[in-house]
Amino acid sequence: MLYLLTIRYLRISQIFYRVIRYIHKPKKIDIFLNLSNQRANLIDPPRNRDSLCNNTHFNFLNQSVKINTSWFYPKQSKLWNYNIHYFDFLNTINGLKSKQKCQKLMSDWVKKNNYGENPAWDPYPTSLRIVNWIFWHLKGNTLDENLIRSLSQQSFWLSRRLEFHIMGNHLFANGKALVFAGLFFSGEKGIKFLSLGLKIVNSELKEQVLEDGGHIERSPMYHSIILKDLLDLLNLANLYKGKISKYSIRLWRDKAKAMLFWIKNMTHPDGEIAFFNDAAFGIAIRPEELISYAKRLGIEDIKTQKKIQYQASSGYAKINKDNYFAIIDIAKIGPDYQPGHAHADSLSFELSIFGKRVFINGGTSLYESGEIRDYERGTSSHNTVAVNGENSSEVWSSFRVARRAYPFNIDFNEKKDSVIISCAHNGYKRLKGKPIHVRKWIFTDDEIIIKDQIQGRFNNATAYFHLHPSISLLRASDSACFFQLNNGREIKLGITNGDMSIKDSFYSPEFGIRKKTKCLAVDLVNGKSELKVSLFQ
Repeated sequence: MLYLLTIRYLRISQIFYRVIRYIHKPKKIDIFLNLSNQRANLIDPPRNRDSLCNNTHFNFLNQSVKINTSWFYPKQSKLWNYNIHYFDFLNTINGLKSKQKCQKLMSDWVKKNNYGENPAWDPYPTSLRIVNWIFWHLKGNTLDENLIRSLSQQSFWLSRRLEFHIMGNHLFANGKALVFAGLFFSGEKGIKFLSLGLKIVNSELKEQVLEDGGHIERSPMYHSIILKDLLDLLNLANLYKGKISKYSIRLWRDKAKAMLFWIKNMTHPDGEIAFFNDAAFGIAIRPEELISYAKRLGIEDIKTQKKIQYQASSGYAKINKDNYFAIIDIAKIGPDYQPGHAHADSLSFELSIFGKRVFINGGTSLYESGEIRDYERGTSSHNTVAVNGENSSEVWSSFRVARRAYPFNIDFNEKKDSVIISCAHNGYKRLKGKPIHVRKWIFTDDEIIIKDQIQGRFNNATAYFHLHPSISLLRASDSACFFQLNNGREIKLGITNGDMSIKDSFYSPEFGIRKKTKCLAVDLVNGKSELKVSLFQ
């Protein structure tokens, strides 16, 4: 039943291409393409943290493993093994100091990863590897003849193995890589790569970047990844002047500006992204570095940041008062045809007070199917309400969602001395009694009130409020808790409706990291609860 309830949301084209990829694989061809020999005026992009340590260990997802000779590590996750084949370590903060070592690693990869074998030749890692090899060459290094032949083959393979069955950020990465290959290689094949890449990139930008600038998958982490991809494309267009149409460049710049505006609204005072859907630190480039990169490419933020901002297309609201900062989730969990990175986090929110994170969503520490992945995607690891112990959307396996919640009755009311936001979602309507979760947030200068109500019949309902690990409990009663932030400031969390308890919880700020923390669990009484957050000046 879960399979049927999941497949029903897919596009026919996704099912078609999934069948095609199983029955047809491109045959290997011996292809060697000439280069365009363009090596000047490349603007240095921001770089991820180093992932090749002391030339002896790979360090991905906070897991450091000694390098072996096979390019496969059976004890590590699929995502960890994917990272090896990205070759991000060529272009990290410090990078590899030895060009010879880089050449040796790339040549070793070519020797030991046969054409079309997984995971090395999966389209997504192939896309990232193509970009990294080309960037490395354009920065003044040299790919030898054997590597150019391999890069030619990888580009041809990718052009026949596009991820139309997945779509989303994967397909965009495919398109970006083909644009890179199309500009990097000359001749008829280069023209074909470029034409196909541009078709995908431009089509997917219109599909995936919403009117308010948010990425359609509604993950600040993947939004940042796509934004970096887009800025990289503009970087290469500037290098290969005249190769990209004015229409494409204008589209790319307009979308980049909108995406910059969106990510600024989804960034806490600590400079890091909010955790909605799959999100963690250390994977995507930090917002301030993306903004700096855009400026180096001549893209300035053209919109004035407002204190109160409702991004209606993506479904997030920002409340930025003098003493606190909040982000409210009144969004769909993602596109119906690709909710792979979605969490059951409908009507959740995050809150920073006096510049410090207080209420946090649980984050993401891994992608492997199992108890931890289920918990991190589940409703109870977010600042929202679980009914009958169920998830608001039926997340299952690693990247699947069956029936999912949709928000409705959204009301955003900005007054002179307060902001009131209310919304409901129908994610629990599938349960007996057809319960509906309704939430209202009331924001004043020194107080935040969160009111929850369950309409319809249900057995039990609990509102969860997860605290950042740096928050210390000072004292507690049946109806109130006093906490101290790590800067010495105090806040009061008071319950005026509902039964409160303090429970153990987990916070996953990065892949491979889980920290113990606490959460307030407020059981709704007569279908209602109310939490009041008071700030002490």
